[in-house]
Amino acid sequence: MEDTHLQETDFGYRTVSEEEKAGLVKGVFTNVSSKYDIMNDTMSFGVHRVWKDALVDWMSPLDNTACLDLAGGTGDIAKRILKRNNKIDLHVVDLTPDMIFEGRNKLTKDIPHKAISWIVGDGLQLPFQDNQFDYCTIGFGLRNFRNYSNALKEIYRVLKIGGRLLVLEFSKVSNSGLRQLYDSYSFNVIPELGGLIAKDKDSYQYLVESIRRFPTQEHLKALMRETGYENIRYRNLSFGVVAIHSGWKV
Repeated sequence: MEDTHLQETDFGYRTVSEEEKAGLVKGVFTNVSSKYDIMNDTMSFGVHRVWKDALVDWMSPLDNTACLDLAGGTGDIAKRILKRNNKIDLHVVDLTPDMIFEGRNKLTKDIPHKAISWIVGDGLQLPFQDNQFDYCTIGFGLRNFRNYSNALKEIYRVLKIGGRLLVLEFSKVSNSGLRQLYDSYSFNVIPELGGLIAKDKDSYQYLVESIRRFPTQEHLKALMRETGYENIRYRNLSFGVVAIHSGWKV
């Protein structure tokens, strides 16, 4: 369970209390929820779809298993999981009601309503029993948590023995020249796109700053090990723009 002692954490390049970050993050995703999907397509030139497909390919979900899609937002990963294998007990949890609303509306067009359980909830205090899930997926959500270690511990609690965590998140680009180009695009273009499309430049300024504050591939691997996961591996995609981390509860 979550350590209730509040400490300082990052909100982009700002230092805030953990309690304050939760409210700020909720505000960001409330503001951008209706334009979240179109912004993802625009910012990444559609490549986010390939990254999410890679996550589910590596997951390779088995029949008659239970999956928690944490910070599941508008359901992009949930949709891919069910299209890969519809014999899954799937629960989507997100902190922001507006994101859940967008996801439910979008996915009911393609997927039966009862195929997914949609829950507004805090990922640091999950409303589930111990040892409940075979899988937990998080796509571009972990960096928004106010305490990464507590989030990993809470996920560990709800995973079954033999359960698997898969984290898809922005990471560190290995090539210095490419990293300079990526940084220039991120800081100079993405906030402007956010202002133009989502009418919210500040939220996308936070997005690019939060990516730079997030642990590197090796640091996240170490955090997962410290919180109990084993057989931890990661795969870089797009030269490390994003990475998928996989770890098991054994």
